[in-house]
Amino acid sequence: MRYLQTFNRRLRQVRESGRLSHWDVAQLCGVDEARVKSWESGDARQRSYPGVTELLDFCIKTETPLEDVLDLEEPGGDGQLELPGLAFSNSDDLFEALKELELEINRVQLTDEEAALVRRFRKASDKNRRQVLQLLGR
Repeated sequence: MRYLQTFNRRLRQVRESGRLSHWDVAQLCGVDEARVKSWESGDARQRSYPGVTELLDFCIKTETPLEDVLDLEEPGGDGQLELPGLAFSNSDDLFEALKELELEINRVQLTDEEAALVRRFRKASDKNRRQVLQLLGR
């Protein structure tokens, strides 16, 4: 699982370059702030990782390519990404599993209007972002 070795540093870099706080990322992913902090923990014993849905939510809602947070280039690898415990489907039928994956991706895909709002939100000051989220009841 080499692709997770640098996840905590990559996530922090993406979050900070997007001017997002731990709280902002928690809101995007539907988790609590402590969980996001554990994703970025420098101590591997205290570190945790997001689930696939949370990872997809983060990448899609922040318009971040998956390869920016995961180290997908493994020397000598076959290009196959292994995600232990990942099951999109209870079916052994690959077509059904891919169909369910497509539905999950479509569920979190932003409309053009939502993407524009996210871009504007990311450019706002911390104070303005918190005020917007308070108005939304978050």
